Amino acid sequence: MGQRLGVSEDYLATGARAPLLSDRNPVLVDAEVALRLDDHELAGTMYEQALESARDNFTRADALEGLGHVAYRRGEPKEAIRLLERSLELSRVGPAERPGTTEILARSHAALGNADAAIDLLRQCLERYRTENDPVNQVRFAVLLGYALTDAGRFDEAEDVLAEGLAAGRGIRDPITRARLFWSQARLRGEQGETELAAQYARSALEVLRTTEHSHFIALTHEMLAILYNDLGRSEEALELLREASPMLATATPVQVAHFRIEEARALSALGDKEQAAAMAMEAVGSLGDTQSQDAGRAYSLLGEIFADLSDTDRANELLEHAIVVLEAQPANRYLIAAYKRKAALLREDGKVDEAIALLERGLGR
Repeated sequence: MGQRLGVSEDYLATGARAPLLSDRNPVLVDAEVALRLDDHELAGTMYEQALESARDNFTRADALEGLGHVAYRRGEPKEAIRLLERSLELSRVGPAERPGTTEILARSHAALGNADAAIDLLRQCLERYRTENDPVNQVRFAVLLGYALTDAGRFDEAEDVLAEGLAAGRGIRDPITRARLFWSQARLRGEQGETELAAQYARSALEVLRTTEHSHFIALTHEMLAILYNDLGRSEEALELLREASPMLATATPVQVAHFRIEEARALSALGDKEQAAAMAMEAVGSLGDTQSQDAGRAYSLLGEIFADLSDTDRANELLEHAIVVLEAQPANRYLIAAYKRKAALLREDGKVDEAIALLERGLGR
């Protein structure tokens, strides 16, 4: 009867969800181990096997969740969303009931520029942990929601959410929780143009993380600090940070690696190595795949600036126009403003003053 209804025997007997996957399906356990060891090919194969042999919807949901994680780590956010949403549907629970799934689902939406979808998912989780008075997870999802709101340009909301996270995190000694709070403040202050203050928060996060073995988080914090140093014109220091963190990227997704390459290209361009910077930025664009997010817009804008510096005006105009198209699909952000200004400067140099003024007016209207 359980097989025909798509549920487990335990669910029929008690109404409770099936036991933990470690008690139910050893293939899923092995697949999770492979995923944690970043053997994506093996993990994907094993999750597929578990899906094909599943006899209830709970096992199917776990297998699909695993495949969604694999897709995300491979840099395939659209496929990750499809798999994770199907997993939630089969498990018959809301997003807040499976926070691990929901975090990756929100990150996948954010990678595709679907800010509202990511914000809605993260808010559901935050509300649950606020109600349950779970401070560690409350901080976790306050920080994630703060990131999403910051990227969406909703700074006042981000301030409120992060203030709640700070209040919930008082007294928590866990270094990762503390680092997340510093990290979120650095992201918010950086987007608000308070670059020096943002760099202070980023350095605080890095100082805390150096006491841990979380090399992946350390690498991402190096990248954030490098972004801020590039913004401050401290390109040599930015490049040093990125190269120091490069060996820690073993567990990074293709999109995260692309982020590093964009910042490295920015530093190299500022230091005068335009050809290498262009090659690195092109590599980053290729790694972003079909992601039409702020990151893709940044990469195209950077390429436009590099080719303008190399006096290839036609290529620069083409790339900057593409950057504007991508960035205009996102909430208003500083990268779009920079692309408008650079494109307008090229139009003026080409004697197209009216077009330059029209473009700047378009920017003011956003």
